[in-house]
This record gives sequence, structure tokens and C-alpha cells, in this order.
Amino acid sequence: MDQKQTLELIAAVSNAPGAPGFEDAVVDAMLPCAQRLGETEVDHMRNLYIRRRGNTGSRPVVQLDAHSDEVAFMVQAIRPDGTLSILPLGGWVAHNVPAHKFRVRNRNGEYIPGITASTPPHFLPAQQRSAPLELSSITLDVGAVSLEEAVEVFGVRVGEPVVPDVEFTYSHRTGLMMGKAFDCRLGCAALLKTLDDLDGQALNVDVVAACSTQEEVGTRGAAATARTIRPDIAIVFEGCPADDTCAAPHLVQTAIRRGPMLRHIDARMITNPRWQRYALDLAETLGIPVQEAVRAAGGTNGAAIHLSGQGVPTIVIGIPVRYAHTHYGISAYSDLENGVALARELLVRLDADTISGF
Repeated sequence: MDQKQTLELIAAVSNAPGAPGFEDAVVDAMLPCAQRLGETEVDHMRNLYIRRRGNTGSRPVVQLDAHSDEVAFMVQAIRPDGTLSILPLGGWVAHNVPAHKFRVRNRNGEYIPGITASTPPHFLPAQQRSAPLELSSITLDVGAVSLEEAVEVFGVRVGEPVVPDVEFTYSHRTGLMMGKAFDCRLGCAALLKTLDDLDGQALNVDVVAACSTQEEVGTRGAAATARTIRPDIAIVFEGCPADDTCAAPHLVQTAIRRGPMLRHIDARMITNPRWQRYALDLAETLGIPVQEAVRAAGGTNGAAIHLSGQGVPTIVIGIPVRYAHTHYGISAYSDLENGVALARELLVRLDADTISGF
């Protein structure tokens, strides 16, 4: 895929609604590309598997991973005034949520617009105006004036997904992308581009890719994909939170335009140090810019994959995303390109002997 095709893919997957458990539209956006690259399968969780053309079944298996869901909400209840109580799916910070456009799926499968609302300051006692905002106090307003209208006219139902209403954009002048769900739709695009770049090339490993579901609510899809694929080694693509606008200069480890980030540790995985060092050394040898991070919090699908089987050496190639887990992310196309380049060069070099050394 050239840059134009890759950006079209990113736009399609970024714009698609994909709350945890409701990733169908994201899978549909990926399938046309995936079906060109190998044998595809979608399981009951909506995990998408791509078994690379040229696999033999007799070589070590590399799992490529990215997750297809995004932080979102679910309709919990419909209030008498027609507004909706919503339950978070994934990690939101309350003050980032109000006064934004969202879309909620109705009984016809349409995503209709709404706005997140909280009590206006005009109606708050003085002591409450400075009080911390709670997610439970935020409602979604689709414009209905009663419960009956919300149900009968707007078609709202309890249990339906709610996602940010944002359109992807790209600036050729700056090389920057803006959009929603870059965590981890950029990873999905990187995974597909890696397979495309290697299409027809001889490898010494079998490659099975999985775009897994429900990462934002506990890496649930990856637990299933790892059991299915049974990898010998894994590469996880992620849209990782950039820290260049919020960390002290000496602690910045995930800046945009400085290459993908490879984490040594997070809250749920200590990265296999031998596999990690191999990747970092190869990047240095080839002149691929990368960043190293030591993270006290957070987690990725690597958490589930590296604990599967007898333990799977797993690295995370993270594409920095400013303001992850909000409506809008900002990322550099060059970071995605360099993440794909590193994954591609690693796959070209992996073989049974190299993997056994990890």
C-alpha cells in the first residue's frame, strides 16, 4: 500500500464505530484489505484472523496483534426527560467527556447524534461548581423530551453502544493525522500494512495476524486469539499515549515524530528483555528511529498474549498518540511508517534458531 491507500485505510477504520463488544463496523472496514493478504476468519467475539499467504504450518508462528475497539460508552438507562444515562467502556477521565458530540446506535442499527451534558453552572449551588465532576453525573442528550419519544421516535434502547462523533483528517503539509480511536486503529492499519509490505516475500516463519476485540475492557479478545493462534513469539501494535505535552523533558519517552515506542514494562507486562533488545539493536543498525519507555501504568494485549501457552516472548510497537482516550488524537504518519518498517525487518530476520534464543 502506498501512502494514499494507507491513509484511506486509516480513515476508514478510525471513522468506524467500534465500542468494546460492538466492533463489527471496524472488522468490515478491514476485511477488503485483509482478504487480499491471506485466509481470513472472524470468530464469535468478532476477532479477525489473517493467516498469511505462504504459511506452511511447520514453522514457528509469529502473532501480529492490534485491537479493534475504542473507549466508548453504553446506554445504561433512559431517563423520564429523554436523556440517557451512560456507562463507560474503558478508561475515560470525567472532565474530558462533557460538551462533546457522540453517536448512539438505535434499534435500526443507525448511529444517531447526541451531546454529552452535565448540569449547567447556572443551576449549581456555589459549593458544587468547583467540585470534581463524576462520570455518573454526565448524560447523553439526543434531543428527546421524554422517555417515550427517546424510545419510539429516536429508537434508543438500553445496552446500545455510544462512540465519539469525529471524522479523520490528515495534513500533507505537517504529516499529522487527527481523529478518534487512534488507540488502536493506527495499530490495525500498521498490522495490515506490514502484511501488505511482505506479501509474496519468502519468510522463515508463519505469520498469523489478529485484530482482537475488547482490549479496552481487559484484553479479553487477545486471550481468545492467543489460545487460537498458539504463537511462538508475538509483535503487538498499539496506539500508545504520547507524553511530550505532559511530562517533564527528561521523562518524555513517547513523543510524536520521534518514531514508535517500545516499552520495557507497564502495569501488566515486563517485556521479554532478549526479544526487546534484539528489536532495539536492529532498529539502531538500520537507522529506524525508535523510543524506549518505562511505564508504571497502562497495559496492552501483550499482557494476555505473553502469558499464553508456556509464555510467549512479546514486544509492543507503539505509535504515539497525543490525547489518547479522548475524542481527538494527534499522531504523525512517519511514526506509523517507522513502526511498520521495524516490524517488517524483524519478520524478515526471524527464524527458529533466533526465536529459541529469546
